[in-house]
Parts: sequence; C-alpha cells; structure tokens
Amino acid sequence: MKTFFNTPKIKLRPLFEGSLVVLASVTVFGMAGGTQRFQKTQAPVSVVKKDSIASVKAFGEVYKVLMSPRCLNCHPAGDVPLQGDDSHIHTMLPRRGPDGKGLYAMKCANCHQDENTPGLHMPPGNPKWHLPPADMKMVFEGKSPYQLAKQLMNKKENGNKSMEDLIKHADDELVLAGFNPADGLKKPPLTHQEFKKAWITWLTTGAYAPAK
Repeated sequence: MKTFFNTPKIKLRPLFEGSLVVLASVTVFGMAGGTQRFQKTQAPVSVVKKDSIASVKAFGEVYKVLMSPRCLNCHPAGDVPLQGDDSHIHTMLPRRGPDGKGLYAMKCANCHQDENTPGLHMPPGNPKWHLPPADMKMVFEGKSPYQLAKQLMNKKENGNKSMEDLIKHADDELVLAGFNPADGLKKPPLTHQEFKKAWITWLTTGAYAPAK
C-alpha cells in the first residue's frame, strides 16, 4: 500500500477571545488492491500570540476577582477558610482536611448544601463545595500579583494543569458558584463573562506575571 499526502490546507478560526487555533487539514490518499481510500483529519494546534503588555493588563483584572472574598475565602493561607465580605476567619473553625472537604465530622457539606441556602447571610452552596486539598493548597491570601501569577502557571502548585486545563477551569462549578453568591454577599468585581475574557487573554498572550 502506497500513501501520499497532499499539501496541507491552513484555516484560521478564533479560540474563545484573543487567540487563534490553526487547523491543519490533511487529506490522506491510500491505494490497496486498485481501490482508492480517502481519509481526512484535522488536528487543532493552539497558537499563542505573546504580548506582555496585554497579558499583564489582563491579569490585573483577573487578580481583582481572585482577591475578592468570593475567591479568596476558599484559598486561605491557613487551614481554616475565611468568611464574609471582610474575609474573617470562619466562625465555626472548620479545618481543611486531606481532601479539602473538612475534617472528621465537621464537613463543608454539613452546612454548604447543593444550592445557596435562602435568607440573608446564610451559607452559599454547591454540590462540590470544598477548599483545595492539603497537598495542593493554592493559596491566594497574601499573594502579590507577581506571586499569584507565577503560582497559577506552576504545574507543581496548580494541580498539574496545562494551559488548556486552566482555560477550562474558568467554567469550573465552584468558579461559577463564586459569581452566584448567597443573599447579602457581594459579587466579584467583574461578571463571569468579563473574568473569563480576561483570564483567557492573560493565558493566550503569554501568561506574563506582573513585575511585583
């Protein structure tokens, strides 16, 4: 069987906002027993257009959201989550636990139900409510923009996430829950759509860390 490749045809299309995907469309011709066979494959390859100015500017918007109470409270420096719009230590003093879901009988899900509990200052909810696990704490509290950007791109500290994984993480259940807080709690300073645009722009323009 002889196989020949035609000249690749290149198509461009947008990937989310601010990036491109190159689709290399290759037609493969095969001949076996006098019969021609045709197979067409497409392999998307992410293209990063590096732009340090755009990247750092976008991270400035990302940082505002990550340091807001809706994100910060579940990414504490210690093993007790923070609480409220002033990010005070959780009054029930629950502990992180190995899997981030609480320790012993004091589990996050005991109070944080599948949905927000109705009423002012009642617990927000989500079926997967938890802190990051003990072996991958992903601390936001006290981090400068430079420190947080570097941490987010370090696979040893971000749960071994690739750029593609990080882009998908913008739509994670708990990320989305942060934009739908319980009654009486402030929303993040950006909408989820605005945050996602800034997040993807930061990543696809080089994921540059601010100077400090």
